[in-house]
Amino acid sequence: MKKIKYTILASALLALIGCAARVDLTKTGSGFFDPIPASHVEILKTKPDKSYVELATIDVSGFKPRDSAKMHNAIRSKAGPIGATAVIITDESVVNEPYVGIVKYVSGVAIRYK
Repeated sequence: MKKIKYTILASALLALIGCAARVDLTKTGSGFFDPIPASHVEILKTKPDKSYVELATIDVSGFKPRDSAKMHNAIRSKAGPIGATAVIITDESVVNEPYVGIVKYVSGVAIRYK
């Protein structure tokens, strides 16, 4: 009986860990910039007409498709502190993961306008 209890508890814990939404930022540009308030960071789906410099790549995982606004705010909160004025979303996909359900994966580039 104890073994079953621990198995159920471990499964529940793994399910919770597996569905945790994450935003990973990897700095790719050189130099440092003053932080930008997260509310001022733009989310773009196409390259802007303005010239810019790339600051970092961004990988997002684990958000439900209906939580796009939460996902965008999470991206802004990671990109603002490194001085990004915008994030260009370069790839999006939706995957049905076991024990978690349908989740969204996004990758992009944090930029700063020149």
